[in-house]
Amino acid sequence: MILPIYVYGSEVLREVAEEVDVENADKEELRKYIDDMFETMKHADGVGLAAPQVGDSRRILVVDGNDIADVYPYLKGFRRAMINPEVLEESDETADYSEGCLSVPDIHCNVVRPKKIKVRYYDADLNVVEEELDEFACRMVQHEMDHLDGHLFVDRVAPIRRKMIAAKLHNIAKGKARTTYKTRLER
Repeated sequence: MILPIYVYGSEVLREVAEEVDVENADKEELRKYIDDMFETMKHADGVGLAAPQVGDSRRILVVDGNDIADVYPYLKGFRRAMINPEVLEESDETADYSEGCLSVPDIHCNVVRPKKIKVRYYDADLNVVEEELDEFACRMVQHEMDHLDGHLFVDRVAPIRRKMIAAKLHNIAKGKARTTYKTRLER
């Protein structure tokens, strides 16, 4: 099922998401929900989606690099669902790259992030996974993990750039965003 994507100005995007109780989780419900997240992300031409972006303040994210593997060949087969992800380590070395977001349509800004991270999470089968990520896979996961902590990529841009996009952000928060996918704005 395709879910509406909450846009900039929606309160759920600023909340710190709650951990999933994996001990008591309904695996079937969780798997269905993750499938819905993947379907929603794919329908909106995204490469990542966090649960708060679909109005659910739980620590769940999905990423899929297969559609951009022609540009980044190492992303072929990189498709993950992460429940309660946490960064265990991050590199001092950083990378600067232009990011966009389904919740902040038509805005792209350079964001500096660690170039490598080591992350621990539960997969869709509720198995614990530890994984080292680098390059664009690392960026995708960090971007989505920010959503779980109530942060958006525009919070990480240089102050001058933030001023330059202020009017666009204001319009999105007023419901004046144009997208090819279903959106929702809730305060």
